[in-house]
Amino acid sequence: MIWTVIQTSLRRLKNNRSELLLTFVVPILFFSIFAMIFGARGSSTSGTPRIKVALANDSDSWVAKRASELLLEQHSLQFADQNRSVPRSKAEDWVRRGMVSAAIVFGPAASPAADTASESVQHSEAAQHSEKLPRIEVLSDSYDQVASQVMIALVQRAVMTAAAERNRDLAIKRQQQVTLASATVPESMSPFSNTPTPQEVAEPPSIQSVDILGKKKANPVIAMYAAGIAVMFLLFSATTASGSLLEERENSTLDRLLCSRLTMDQLLLGKWAFLTIIGMLQMTLMFSWGALVFGIDLARHWEGFIAMTLVTAGAAASFALFLASMCKTRTQLGWVSTIVILTMSALGGSMVPRYLMSESIQRVGLLTFNAWALEGFNKIFWRELHLRDIELELVVLTFCAFCFIVTARIFATRWERS
Repeated sequence: MIWTVIQTSLRRLKNNRSELLLTFVVPILFFSIFAMIFGARGSSTSGTPRIKVALANDSDSWVAKRASELLLEQHSLQFADQNRSVPRSKAEDWVRRGMVSAAIVFGPAASPAADTASESVQHSEAAQHSEKLPRIEVLSDSYDQVASQVMIALVQRAVMTAAAERNRDLAIKRQQQVTLASATVPESMSPFSNTPTPQEVAEPPSIQSVDILGKKKANPVIAMYAAGIAVMFLLFSATTASGSLLEERENSTLDRLLCSRLTMDQLLLGKWAFLTIIGMLQMTLMFSWGALVFGIDLARHWEGFIAMTLVTAGAAASFALFLASMCKTRTQLGWVSTIVILTMSALGGSMVPRYLMSESIQRVGLLTFNAWALEGFNKIFWRELHLRDIELELVVLTFCAFCFIVTARIFATRWERS
């Protein structure tokens, strides 16, 4: 009898496509997605995205100039503004707006190198050898937690390499001067005899890391990931609610509705308006709870929040109706929506931050409206930008909502014919 139960269960599994997909296909699909996101980062040919940085060099130091050249040669860095140096204020603004992940700032040294008023050859040579390292800052955006750490290591290595080259050149020059001077006067009377060696005055580079955005957040982690969680669950709830269309189709309620004055256009628009309102209430409740318990600054960003919530809820409602119009039964809608929503969430950044993905995966993620919704919310709550700064995200999400609802109407034509 046990074997009979096993055989019956196997036949049921064989004849149930949804169970077959969820059991064997979905795990492989998500394994492949996360393998492409994380596994490729260990390969030199993975296409791992280069770190977008800006350079602000306000120092006259030779070390700063040489370190900048070494950093420009790094293939893992992508410098903005055609590899040119920009003012510090402009570099900071780029970091704040998310145009670059970090900015390297070389400033003047904190203290003078030596007594430049002295005209003696000995003092001028000592001043040359005692050149101070420039003041170095790395302006970072802690939303990308990898870029700031990598940048500090790269800058430190570049500065140490430049300082070593400078010390070597000065040592060679000093040796040549001493050799030339000793040919005419005794070495003890040479003006270069008391000049300190470069090793005596060399200083380790001190790099100050400045978090442009995260230091102002009461709870940075929640501010970063609140939007991702909210958008993903908004999709699930909207898709579940859209299943009422299929229920009405199965119990013939839809036929009776269409025999009345109600048209299919009115039915879909009514469903869309209902799902949009519920979605807005859900998003408002989630962010209000986050503001009350976890310190999300909702009060100062209510304009951007309302705009993003409206278009995101509208796009999610249209997408849910699109999936419902494609499916034949509510069971089919359940497993199709699970696969599609989880895939969109993984590629769009709801599960994994997009800065961890390769450039090719990031471009694929832009085909999902999750990525646009997350970017809009992050600009509002993380980067603290204004409504005019999220116009692109608002336009894209509105366009997605329009396309999905039109496609849903096309698929719903079969219900009118039957």
